[in-house]
Amino acid sequence: MDSMLTSLSNVPWWLWIIVFLGLVAFRDIFIQKAHTISHNYPVVGHLRYWLESIGPEMRQYFVANNREELPFNRIERSWIYASAKKENNYEGFGTDRDIYAHQHIFVKNQMMAFQMPENHPNKARKDFLPCAKVMGAYNKRKKPYRPASIINVSAMSFGSLSAAAVEAMNKGVSKSDAYHNTGEGGLSPYHKQGGDVVFHFGTGYFGVRSSDGNLSLEKLERLVAENPCIKAIEIKLSQGAKPGKGGVLPGAKITKELAEIRGVAPGKDVLSPATHKAFGTVTELMELIETIAEKTGLPVGIKGAIGKLDQWEELADMMLKTGRGPDFITVDGGEGGTGAAPPSFADHVSLPWVYGFSELYKVFQTRDLVSRVVFIGSGKLGFPAKAAMAFAMGVDCINVAREAMMSIGCIQAQVCHTNKCPAGIATQNKWRQRGINIPLKSDRLAQYFKTFRKELVEITHAAGYEHPCQFTMHDIQVNVDDIDLTRNLRTTYGYNKTEVPFQGTQALYECQYLGGKNFIESTK
Repeated sequence: MDSMLTSLSNVPWWLWIIVFLGLVAFRDIFIQKAHTISHNYPVVGHLRYWLESIGPEMRQYFVANNREELPFNRIERSWIYASAKKENNYEGFGTDRDIYAHQHIFVKNQMMAFQMPENHPNKARKDFLPCAKVMGAYNKRKKPYRPASIINVSAMSFGSLSAAAVEAMNKGVSKSDAYHNTGEGGLSPYHKQGGDVVFHFGTGYFGVRSSDGNLSLEKLERLVAENPCIKAIEIKLSQGAKPGKGGVLPGAKITKELAEIRGVAPGKDVLSPATHKAFGTVTELMELIETIAEKTGLPVGIKGAIGKLDQWEELADMMLKTGRGPDFITVDGGEGGTGAAPPSFADHVSLPWVYGFSELYKVFQTRDLVSRVVFIGSGKLGFPAKAAMAFAMGVDCINVAREAMMSIGCIQAQVCHTNKCPAGIATQNKWRQRGINIPLKSDRLAQYFKTFRKELVEITHAAGYEHPCQFTMHDIQVNVDDIDLTRNLRTTYGYNKTEVPFQGTQALYECQYLGGKNFIESTK
């Protein structure tokens, strides 16, 4: 044995490498049958797969410019990171954005900005910016609610996000007077760290689920009674990433803790159906909203991504007829989505936020229902200029998901669906979660919200208003294309050029005031 070990130790290191590569080549050619490239190009073919695997990171850090990445480019991410860390989030030497690009937003400033009186709340606190409407006021709910922040954390459930991420977010909203939407994974202990909560449930009814997988109103009523942090309830009809599609949470992810919170069996796959069991018609939805509001006393709203409008019109007609209806409506854009979704859904199903919201808003506006409802926008609106546009279109609050994730450390690795999030945010891996410093990250989310509100207040004042709710459709301009490419300049810019007197080129040549003497001298 000793002689064998001595012999092996005398083998040069480069020979071990050759042996190893030989074994890899043998495996590539004679054993594996799945990959043509590694079969035809043994050993070397693995380099191709490795380069492909790190391609997104290489493009993100070394190839893509500051403005071209999606869903959030480097400038957008950097603004969130700097705002969250209370660092310098300014830019110098003017914008590097193409301000003539499609959908570029322009906020029209007033000649003389709004001047705050000495006792104005924003003198003492520059980021004070509550919602201008009260949820549940029109329907006279027992416990109406005015969000103290116009920017809040959107629906992201525990299970999709890690315990550390949820806890950091809830502590962050507590520090910034915002609210925290639970997402459809139920109310966890990590949601109860001092922040206001909007309890959200979808087709799986997690946390308020009966043994047969239906909605348990008794559990919902008890949950609200035992948790005064819950300020409103949201029923998810659909979401931007995959409207009209259910989902499966693999049993491997269903820990004992998750099972208890969601009300499911540990270790077994959990199905979220594509449709609700608790209602199947608009009439039944209206009845459920009123039942929940009566049992809990809380404002009740609905969330949906917008596509066809026929059932929304039916809902609006019923609200007009009965004098009842949802206290708030969250409109999700097709560009949104923190969870996993097939590309066919994420890329193509449901309208982008600006199109979906504008269509839906008109449904309620034509029936004079807008004042009854608090409209919440959700879909990449976590930037002050985009928020100004959203308020001009009719929203009363905005919810942010991925922007909130970035404020606590998300690097847009886009592996949320793999349970391998390198930042510890969208994973149940305990080791990766340990990297989240909860007190620090909660401070950063709070600071992002405060910076956001401060800058939105400043933009609002520059436009001559006191609150973003005062923005009108005339205060925001966007670059347009599509059919508008064929519009003439008079239609586009709103004036006709004054006619310039012209008597021919010869008259110009003979003019005594003509400059450019060199040209005249050369023609003589």
